Amino acid sequence: MAITSERIDELTGRMGRAKIMILGDIMLDEYLFGSVSRISPEAPVPVVEITSSKHLLGGAANVANNIRTLGDDPVLIGAIGLDEPGSKLKGLLRERSISPTYLITDGSRQTTSKTRVIAHNQQVVRADREHRHALAHDIEAKVREGFMSMIDEVAAVIISDYGKGVITPSLLETVIDICNKKDKFVAVDPKETNFPNYRQVSLITPNHHEAGFAYGRRIISEADLLEVGHGLLERLDAMSILITRGPDGMSLFQRGGEPTHIPTFGRQVYDVTGAGDTVIATFVSSVAADANLVEAAIIANAAAGVTIGEIGTASVTVRELTKSLKYNVRNGNLITADVAK
Repeated sequence: MAITSERIDELTGRMGRAKIMILGDIMLDEYLFGSVSRISPEAPVPVVEITSSKHLLGGAANVANNIRTLGDDPVLIGAIGLDEPGSKLKGLLRERSISPTYLITDGSRQTTSKTRVIAHNQQVVRADREHRHALAHDIEAKVREGFMSMIDEVAAVIISDYGKGVITPSLLETVIDICNKKDKFVAVDPKETNFPNYRQVSLITPNHHEAGFAYGRRIISEADLLEVGHGLLERLDAMSILITRGPDGMSLFQRGGEPTHIPTFGRQVYDVTGAGDTVIATFVSSVAADANLVEAAIIANAAAGVTIGEIGTASVTVRELTKSLKYNVRNGNLITADVAK
């Protein structure tokens, strides 16, 4: 299957008009930029002289940022701590016109924050500050209330599970059940340990390591890929599974259809941070614009190709996405192929 320039115009012309809910683990990403010119006399480690810094939205908040950049209206739901990172995160959301209304403050946990030190365009070290315990029942109830109050107003739901405690089994069961009853497209960016609970979703987007771990078979060959993809699809009774494979592209498995491989196209890779957020956000935005699953996967693949060329979590506009898609159509890079059976 190939996607044409005319179809690209049709789909991207409809993107950016939907209200999409993002439910999950919200994070603050801090980047410290500098240079290395010497090794520490205290230990065999580089001394990074910091020259600049920036804060970005991470986790589910980065998914919401991707949705906003595409022009859609994100509804972000989750929990943060009563702390400075939480306040900074709210400020960043407001700057991006993303409402913090449904962010529940949990005084028993700190806002997840990740500090990355970057020198000469390479990450030197990452330091995490977080609590990963499951939400208390009263906090979970407030998150559930936020979900229930907005579910009828959104076109789709994205569950962004980083394993930080917001996506509990009971909350997940409620969300998926309600989405299916109300015929809402529900997509999951998964955490390996929670895989058995992602049943009957519309889409799940593991990378090949996560998919292999969840199924119990490492993906080394195409035969492994087929077994894992078909096996997870059946085990989870899901509508579709998109397995991202790094430089090997993406493979889409869908109920009642043949598996499809979307090859990657050449791009200088600077940073894959947040690439999964871009993939799921763009896929769901495309589906909300009436793309079929293969078309949505092609569009998401193109979006990821744009963002990995930037340092830090990044997002892509519809204009940038259209330009990338058309460039790759001209170069024959967006032709998909059935995965060998």
